[in-house]
Amino acid sequence: MRGLRTGGVRSLGLALFAVSTLAAPAKAQEFYKGKTISFIIGSAPGGGYDTYSRLIAAHIGQHLAGHPSVVPQNMPGANSVKASVYLYNTAPKDGTAIGMVDEAIYLNQILEPDEARTDATKFNWIGRLIPNSAVLFARSDAQVQKIEDTFTKELIVSASGAASKLNWTVLKNTLGVKFKILSGYQGSNDSMLAMLRGEVDGLSQPWSILKTSGAQMIREGKIHLLLQTGAEKDVDLQQVPRMIDLARNDEERKLLELFASPSLIGRSVLAPPGLPPERVAELRRAFTETIQDPAFIADMKKARLDLNPMTGEALQEAIGKMGNVPDSLVARARQVAKE
Repeated sequence: MRGLRTGGVRSLGLALFAVSTLAAPAKAQEFYKGKTISFIIGSAPGGGYDTYSRLIAAHIGQHLAGHPSVVPQNMPGANSVKASVYLYNTAPKDGTAIGMVDEAIYLNQILEPDEARTDATKFNWIGRLIPNSAVLFARSDAQVQKIEDTFTKELIVSASGAASKLNWTVLKNTLGVKFKILSGYQGSNDSMLAMLRGEVDGLSQPWSILKTSGAQMIREGKIHLLLQTGAEKDVDLQQVPRMIDLARNDEERKLLELFASPSLIGRSVLAPPGLPPERVAELRRAFTETIQDPAFIADMKKARLDLNPMTGEALQEAIGKMGNVPDSLVARARQVAKE
């Protein structure tokens, strides 16, 4: 199921999923006919979450029995906490509310349980469109040429987002890397300009974005790719180490695996807990059909977006396993996450 692209390098075949795409049950057709589904987006308009959410929302209704309307609804606030809490506690638990929230939903409940007020393992996970591994990169004339240099040389890194700031803080506190973290720039565009002006040495961006927007810089050797934040290596970046690869012992590895775990969730569709099992099955079936739909794939290509899916069943199992975190590891994670 890994490595699927919309650019034609790898085909999108039926063998990707074990989920059946047979005709929907009559009961599902009766339920959804004439209904409207709210697709809750845990971010403001624009950006990756919004783009992926609106694309899947535009197509999935055609594959659900009864062909309900699907209406995107942005609900930004506190890094998707507002949307997560709504879907978990308030939204209808009948399949008429689904959504996409920040990938760090589980990590947030570990670090800030009072704020999170949800349990990611209890959501019904419908399917993943793409994992999300960011790549830390630096100017070619920076004193840091490879990630190992940061143990002895300073790297001034812009961290305009909460996820990047957290990752670099954790690496500083866990491994002692010499990151000087600046968080005053507004977004990756400002951070990129700051790097080009020489105000910072580097920054991070999702690889799906960087490989397109930074293609010329990579090709001309103007930036060096230093580190991947994801739990799994991207198929394009086999020579670039992950955060996890910097661990010096098993304890550090388990800690860094926890902070890399959001990448597995990436851009995923979820539904509230407590849905009838047959409704969950119908949503997962429709999701599988949608990502194999030529019209959906064409829209993905037009938007220059990647697709590397995971079934709802596999995603549910993977997130369920995240729930088995020892108290000692939780305590250590909260400690190293502090600035």
